[in-house]
Amino acid sequence: MKEHYLTTPLNDEAVAALRAGDRVYLTGYVYTARDSAHQRMFELLSEGKPLPFDIVGQVIYYVGPAPAKPGRVIGSAGPTTSGRMDKFTPALLAAGLKGMIGKGLRSREVKEAIKTYKAVYMAAVGGAGALIARSIREVELVAWEDLGTEAVRRLRVENFPAIVVNDIYGADAYEEGTAKYRTIELP
Repeated sequence: MKEHYLTTPLNDEAVAALRAGDRVYLTGYVYTARDSAHQRMFELLSEGKPLPFDIVGQVIYYVGPAPAKPGRVIGSAGPTTSGRMDKFTPALLAAGLKGMIGKGLRSREVKEAIKTYKAVYMAAVGGAGALIARSIREVELVAWEDLGTEAVRRLRVENFPAIVVNDIYGADAYEEGTAKYRTIELP
């Protein structure tokens, strides 16, 4: 298990260095998008229309941040369940998306698309949204304000913490962790 300090946008070389279980600290820009925003992006791609931001090399964080308290740029910003975005993810990866951050398992189709398009899926710690928010320095609305907390936003982050779950080699940290602990014999 290694630690990687990466700057977004990501490229093939950066993604190729990552292995399931590695710790990642992202600095740069990360975009937010949840179910409704993914549906809209998928429809735009299906119609051959441009997305509201250049997706090539970018990272999407599956989050609907809470409103900011006075003196803060964002409220709690914990990850949401990634599987809800699975039906849209292969098309976004084909369009150039390089990283995703959320929580939970991904489908077989998404794992295959991660390998095909040389991308990475990372997990942020669920329940730690207030701590994660400390790494977010700026927030800018990008698209679909009507979606409220699910609108696409651009976050400027500094050492945003995540753990690689699915890498381009087909490894899965969730599966490996489960298998490791199933072999432990209890007294």
